[in-house]
Amino acid sequence: MVKGIVFSLLAGVLIAVQGIFNTNVSSKAGLWLTTTIVHGVGLIGSVIIYFLVKDGSIKSLFEVNKVYLLGGLFGVIIVFSVMQGITHAGPAFSVSVLLISQLLIALLINTLGLFGIEPISLSLNKIIGVAVMIGGIVIFQFK
Repeated sequence: MVKGIVFSLLAGVLIAVQGIFNTNVSSKAGLWLTTTIVHGVGLIGSVIIYFLVKDGSIKSLFEVNKVYLLGGLFGVIIVFSVMQGITHAGPAFSVSVLLISQLLIALLINTLGLFGIEPISLSLNKIIGVAVMIGGIVIFQFK
């Protein structure tokens, strides 16, 4: 559990910083060129890490449901959308909305047991928790 929390915190930090970095690049290079560069650099980094770690088998990819490979396309849309969100709504509000939408979709996936995830029951404390977070964003936006 602690390892999951640490990696989740790291992801949260990097998503916020990456969004700002990418938005700054896109102001000069354009949104789609920036998205291409971001994923190109990511591909190079991933390939290097893969050859160092060797934690998987290319052969086993043929056993994966092909729809799950759309995650790469999702990544392209995510980078583009985060840059647009930050450009039009600012980093703090944009990331806040991003986090709430992630939480709502993750809760839906968990509750319904989608994509092979073990279903969990939807409880009042989960609903209240999401409502409090949404309320927090509304309060955060007051001037």
